Amino acid sequence: MSAVSRRSVIPLAFCVLLCGRVTARDKPALAIKGYDPVAYFTLQRATPGVAQFEYEWDEHRWQFASARNRDLFKADPVRYAPQFETFCAVSLARGEVHEASPEYWLIIDDKLYLFGKAIGPELFRKDYKAMVEQANRNRGLLPKKP
Repeated sequence: MSAVSRRSVIPLAFCVLLCGRVTARDKPALAIKGYDPVAYFTLQRATPGVAQFEYEWDEHRWQFASARNRDLFKADPVRYAPQFETFCAVSLARGEVHEASPEYWLIIDDKLYLFGKAIGPELFRKDYKAMVEQANRNRGLLPKKP
């Protein structure tokens, strides 16, 4: 085992000072509170994912209930990701930004929408084309990604 010299410690110390430490806070945010976005389509229910089947995409960490679901997502993430990220589709259509719950969801036209309250899917379904149009117009209200 070699001895550590001053010469080898000084560059390492500068690197730590300049680069900083990598911490858990440096990880991308967990998408939809760790729920599996593919399971909404395949199982027709909200299903928690597990860290074992994780994939980073669009500045988020996505978790899945199985390797198969992770692989389906990797192949076509736009198909499975919620339309308005982690935000309530009804609120956004109304010009407000509220976090959605992964438990309140709806698939229409093969697209996943999440909602903040249990009434959300019903309200959205009544006039979803107008709601989607208005929510898309209000996308600028969503927080900017770093």
